[in-house]
Amino acid sequence: MQKIIKIEKGVTRMPEWRMAEPVDFELCDAEHIAIVGPNGGGKSMLVDILIGRHPLIMTEPQYDFSPSTKPLAADNIKYITFRDSYGDSDGTYFLQQRWNQQEIDEETPRVGSELEKAYHMAGEDTPERRALQSHLYSLFHIEHLMDKYLILMSSGELRKYQLTKALLTDPRVLIMDNPFIGLDAETRDQLKELLSLLARERHLQVVLVLSKTDDIPDFITHVVEVKDMRVGTKMTREEYVTNRQPNPSRVLDEEMENTIVNLPYKDNDYNSDEVVGMNKVSIIYGERTILKELDWTVRNGERWALSGQNGAGKSTLLSLVCADNPQSYACDISLFGNPRGSGESIWDIKKHIGYVSPEMHRSYHRDIPAIRIVASGLKDTVGLYAKPNESEYDICRLWMKIFGLEGKENTSFLKLSSGEQRLVLVARAFVKDPQLLILDEPLHGLDNRNRRLVKDVIEAFCRRRNKTLIMVTHYKEELPACIDHSIFLMRHV
Repeated sequence: MQKIIKIEKGVTRMPEWRMAEPVDFELCDAEHIAIVGPNGGGKSMLVDILIGRHPLIMTEPQYDFSPSTKPLAADNIKYITFRDSYGDSDGTYFLQQRWNQQEIDEETPRVGSELEKAYHMAGEDTPERRALQSHLYSLFHIEHLMDKYLILMSSGELRKYQLTKALLTDPRVLIMDNPFIGLDAETRDQLKELLSLLARERHLQVVLVLSKTDDIPDFITHVVEVKDMRVGTKMTREEYVTNRQPNPSRVLDEEMENTIVNLPYKDNDYNSDEVVGMNKVSIIYGERTILKELDWTVRNGERWALSGQNGAGKSTLLSLVCADNPQSYACDISLFGNPRGSGESIWDIKKHIGYVSPEMHRSYHRDIPAIRIVASGLKDTVGLYAKPNESEYDICRLWMKIFGLEGKENTSFLKLSSGEQRLVLVARAFVKDPQLLILDEPLHGLDNRNRRLVKDVIEAFCRRRNKTLIMVTHYKEELPACIDHSIFLMRHV
């Protein structure tokens, strides 16, 4: 059988990129592989070796990309990471804070022009490649998106855009990191079907890197588990599913739960039972309605699940609650009992709020110790300006210990795995003991154990007096048991 990628006893030249054991790996024709394993176990390290990012001692990966005639691995392997919904495969970042744009500049990139640019960069303009382009546009149903600004695309639309852009190069291998995060159930099913169709109809091998092992699609033929920096033996999908361990029913131990519940109590310094009040709130950009006459009241101590389709306005709604959206001044909104525009500053509002989101994760590129990132949540900074005192560092260490990050305090944020980074940012949201906890997809990229741990911590935290929760997720099973209210947003066409 044709071995498209083969690595035997691979050891990287640079010690900091080495696995615990030499790497053996094969991807054969007609195989589609899921790489699974715990956060920090080495999944991304393995992918970097597969694509040649980390050169090996003595021997290099062996590639056979036929029938492709392109000689370079970079032309035959496309690696798409989805650290959040608004990253791009070439590293370009279109700010989620698109609500800050009252009028969009005409020079802002549009879908059609960016895909046409990608088409020309990928090869010659031939009838055969134009046919491929037309086929991909039809397959992904994106013809109607050609005039849309990239910053206005939903998570699902951007996922299709990124895939189309990668496939215009006609790769032999497509590697995707956590492709289903941030997508609603309908869009997840569509993406799985698209990937299955691509795997059937083209000379294309698909490799998925998955933290959530419930997400392994049916078209996957084999699974490779990577943990403790060791690459396991390739097994069939059926073997893996039959033998995998069930998700833990609880991770947080009783001692740590009691520690959270009994933390020193901080009194509210606002005199209102109402945390969020919205009266017929509408948010409109040009001809696009995001929110329409929304009435919503969140009271002290309530725990809300916020859900809805991709593009329905969940992030925009949270931007109003976090006082980040300038349109809030034109709306009938009150936060912590104060109408917006009544004299309170954005910092007066944020001091009550602990917040984490995929967009926050994507924007953190600071090569500083992880504990400084956690400490930035005490002052609502980005971790560079306010130097904590020792008692504040003690609080940070406690929350890092709660989230299983003990011993990682002085590790550079950028040297942590993506899942460990997410846990650091979740700890940052809790560290100041906020009255309002806003968790936007907090379990993105976390393995099964850490997903359960975060749920346990949320439930323990919400046992404290006067704690209000707003949580966004596209997976109902991710919601903690303490949820007692829900709101579902519909997308406006």
